[in-house]
Amino acid sequence: MASREFPEYAAPIPVRGGIRARSERGSIGETWWSRRFIDVLESFADRNRLHRGRAYARRGQVIDLKVRPYEVSARVQGSRPEPYEVAVGIAAIGEDAWRVVEAELASRSAYRALLLAGEMPKEIEWLFAELDIPLFPESAHDLHLMCDCPDYGDPCKHTAAVLYLLAEAFDRDPFLLLEWKGRPRERLLAGLRRGNADAAPDPFDVGDEPLTATGFWAPGAPWADLRGDRPAVPTPPDLLLQLLDPPPVKVRRRPLIDALAPAYEAMPDA
Repeated sequence: MASREFPEYAAPIPVRGGIRARSERGSIGETWWSRRFIDVLESFADRNRLHRGRAYARRGQVIDLKVRPYEVSARVQGSRPEPYEVAVGIAAIGEDAWRVVEAELASRSAYRALLLAGEMPKEIEWLFAELDIPLFPESAHDLHLMCDCPDYGDPCKHTAAVLYLLAEAFDRDPFLLLEWKGRPRERLLAGLRRGNADAAPDPFDVGDEPLTATGFWAPGAPWADLRGDRPAVPTPPDLLLQLLDPPPVKVRRRPLIDALAPAYEAMPDA
């Protein structure tokens, strides 16, 4: 562990074959889930350290990055000969809570189908919220940042570089976010298949029963009874922004959707 004396300001040693951010300028993160993660990071981190972290990520100073349940580890080359060791921990989702999540996902055919096809449903964050299980870190207290550099900043530029590259990794493979939260892809998909097999039979599956016209012309339930007094499904104020493809317009270098999101969230419920 390096002694913590003064932060380094010298130019970093170039890395051959390092992980380089795809984004060359502006914001990092293309999908809604990576942008949500970056929004949390930029809400509490020092702006100057974030700027240097983005520069490190774009120069390819991160040597490697590994995502495991509850921890991301990486090596980042600074100005000193030995690379710095970085680790980013996150609060664990317990095994019982994951079973509840898997059962809920398996019970919703649209979610299950998309996940089994390798896609991340846009509404999955709402499902986690309904279960009172946060999918994303909500503040600095939900992230445990560790680096053996001499900078006391939290995050330092080395950790910031890793976090930005982690967001881009989420762009390529959203299942990494769930793995970081404790459920690797194959284990999650196995749980969904198992939950689907244990689910109640499909009411529209008539099996081998012969089809008859018995009762076909019988009057059904009144329309009022069918409609009932079902409660309205809560709709997030920025649903429209999340469903639309982001336009190629930026406001002060920020995507238009990101600039409009606070206004939508401030709108009262209809």
